[in-house]
Amino acid sequence: MKQGRYENDLEQIFNSAVDRVNPEKILKTSLSITGDILKIKTPQKEKDFDLSKFKRIWVTGAGKATASMAKGLESVLGSRIEKGIIAVKYGHTEQLSRIDLIETGHPVPDANSVRGAREIAALAEKADSDTLMINLISGGGSAILCLPYSDDNFQLTLEEKQATTRLLLECGASIKEINCIRKHISGIKGGRLARLMYPAACINLILSDVVGDRLDTIASGLTVEDETTYADAYSYFEKYGLLDRIPPNVKNLIISGKKGETAETPKNGDAAFTKIENILIGTNHTALLAAEEKARSLGYNPLILSSGITGEAREIAKFFSALARDTSLYGHPVVKPGCIIAGGETTVTLKGSGKGGRNQEMALSFLNEMAGNPDAYKGIYFLSAGTDGNDGPTDAAGAFASLEILESGKEKGLSPALYIAQSDSYNYFKSAGGLLTTGPTNTNVCDVQLILIV
Repeated sequence: MKQGRYENDLEQIFNSAVDRVNPEKILKTSLSITGDILKIKTPQKEKDFDLSKFKRIWVTGAGKATASMAKGLESVLGSRIEKGIIAVKYGHTEQLSRIDLIETGHPVPDANSVRGAREIAALAEKADSDTLMINLISGGGSAILCLPYSDDNFQLTLEEKQATTRLLLECGASIKEINCIRKHISGIKGGRLARLMYPAACINLILSDVVGDRLDTIASGLTVEDETTYADAYSYFEKYGLLDRIPPNVKNLIISGKKGETAETPKNGDAAFTKIENILIGTNHTALLAAEEKARSLGYNPLILSSGITGEAREIAKFFSALARDTSLYGHPVVKPGCIIAGGETTVTLKGSGKGGRNQEMALSFLNEMAGNPDAYKGIYFLSAGTDGNDGPTDAAGAFASLEILESGKEKGLSPALYIAQSDSYNYFKSAGGLLTTGPTNTNVCDVQLILIV
């Protein structure tokens, strides 16, 4: 179906949010060089680094936005960068001149994820006290960088980590819970990369894709002390009924760690963290501020609701739909024409064998609410989309919901409820219309939800 005026407005507002957190632009504006002094200035922190103290600068990193971050870093530091290697999701690339790039699997790691992790670990281990490491981290790094845990007693395989990851993604676990487990079955996450880099100094530049912006959760906290334990990981497997479904080798490692027989991830006080500087350079809230500005410029009364929306996507859709109805009926919490803006990261518990992502699931659930009482949703338009341009294992960033899309689906004999039951939101919108397809944006700060009430 042809996209209408309000869908166009929603897309413009979303694009403004994404553009504000363009990693290359952020790096160019946040970093500057005067003589040998590297100045990093963000809304949260201002820090100077004397580059004359180091004989070499090496770059590592991982995530969906890391190639764009690396491009920005190269433009600031240029030939001061001796070498580097980063890992990114397939297709999320940039042309780099001094930093090597490996494309890897996401959300399930693949052989290249292991190759990238090994090469980054090998470079980190070569670093010494004369080396400045600059580590570039963004969302997606947990899957993109995969180094299966290995010691004298346990040697996990890629296949075991893949199987574990799939189970976690399907069960509805939160990103915090998933990353706790990832840390404890990894040789590089949960602060272990910091140990590999020590005694080198490290500036860790982080683009957050995590609600609450916890540094130990973003990309599973590669250079951040880990507060979680093997006992926590065991409890999450137990919570979701996965103890008897995960590979035996993974289960045995977690039990060993829970008993104190396998060394924990590095904690606060570890010497490795004395030479690490963690700096947050971009967040979902940053993106929402840009959406607010764009909405106002288009003639809407904007309201930022929250950048911390979490929970089951289909349930959050019910909340958003109720909020839209109240606004339409009562002019609260915003006066028409209104634009309600929110962000965060929801989860999906798979119910069927269909195709989709959390944003498409949310849009379809919003559409299902519309189907129950169409008259109450006149003049209401909804968009949920991922700032990275990828929603689940699909080529769409997300999807719209409107009465026009609902009518298009009815004409094709499509039932939103049935497609929700099959976890097949992508194919509903592919047939009825309503997919938002941006391609990889090379940034990643969670998701954005927008509601227009006109």
